[in-house]
Amino acid sequence: MKKVILAYSGGLDTSCIVRWLKDRDYEVICFVADLGQGLGKGEDFQAIEERALVAGASKVYIKDLQDEFIEDFVLPALKANAVYEGKYLLATALGRPLIAKYLVQIAHKEKATIVAHGCTGKGNDQVRLEVSVGILDPKLEIIAPVRNWEFKSREEEIEYAIKNNIPIDVTKKKPYSVDRNIWGISIEAGVLENLEQEPPDDVYLITKSPSNVSGYPKYIEISFEEGVPKKIDGKNYKLKSLISHLNEIGALHGIGRADLVENRLVGIKSREIYEAPAATILLTAHKEMESLALDRELAHFKEIISLKYAELVYYGLWYSSLKMALDGFVEATQSRVTGTIRLKLFKGSCIPVARSSPYSLYKKELSTYGKEDKFDQKLAEGFIKVWGMPYR
Repeated sequence: MKKVILAYSGGLDTSCIVRWLKDRDYEVICFVADLGQGLGKGEDFQAIEERALVAGASKVYIKDLQDEFIEDFVLPALKANAVYEGKYLLATALGRPLIAKYLVQIAHKEKATIVAHGCTGKGNDQVRLEVSVGILDPKLEIIAPVRNWEFKSREEEIEYAIKNNIPIDVTKKKPYSVDRNIWGISIEAGVLENLEQEPPDDVYLITKSPSNVSGYPKYIEISFEEGVPKKIDGKNYKLKSLISHLNEIGALHGIGRADLVENRLVGIKSREIYEAPAATILLTAHKEMESLALDRELAHFKEIISLKYAELVYYGLWYSSLKMALDGFVEATQSRVTGTIRLKLFKGSCIPVARSSPYSLYKKELSTYGKEDKFDQKLAEGFIKVWGMPYR
């Protein structure tokens, strides 16, 4: 009997996969990654473990990876200002290489030669998981039952689960496909596939509608040290608590919603709804912090790097040589990204309103039009002549 390590979520697909593989003479060992799916409300991992065992798993590994996820995946992406196609802050994409890392580790520990996942053949996650596993251990075989099993619909999977006494809630209809972790939520399918329809209120899981939030703005201050967020309103937080706190604050003010028709890696377009309150607040503050501390050429070049960095994460190339090289560049840009940004949260908007940094390159005496002005305006004439010389 061959051992297979399955990336297990506890949902319908992966629960059916457990039994499907067991029926084909595989020993199935499930791996569940806790990346903060509950966004502070907690996840019933005991129920998930029991479901896997009832479905036929011989063993279940459940690992709390929240701190590692934040320190080693979220934080580098934040420092890079990584955003895919202007709206997606990469929450799901950042989690996949970490899951792949532990699939490989557990396969080695259990002396298994196969890993498996429940991704479909048209999504991005299949690429992210399989490419990451392939980089970390090219000898491991990878199987993806959803791509080639006999079930043609969710209803057929439900029938299979009922037939095999797999404890899945089949009475509650779930119109959307959802993936969530502490950095954000990805939502797709259902009525969202109609591009002419506005997303209904029930699509959003944590953020309040901007039209229904407080009519009074909320001001907060985020303090950074070398690109790392350390404080909210002068109070020190560990990163996990800081992100959780900002998720709560941002959600109350409708911060972090995005509606994006994006270009998937496999070549199709899809509509995705995202919720990322803390990520939106921190990205806004971090970029504003950099605007003070980075000189013009470095800031402009880093924008190019940020775009490429986001593409590499989205494309499943977290462990690639190029991404690791870019990490070195990004880290070198952060040595002076220190200071405090004051933000105004109001009806879905997150606006910087005040800034301070010991490394600020802003000099009032050079920018002002008041009597404190020390800028020698006579120098401008010569500068313009030299600058424009090649084009005359």
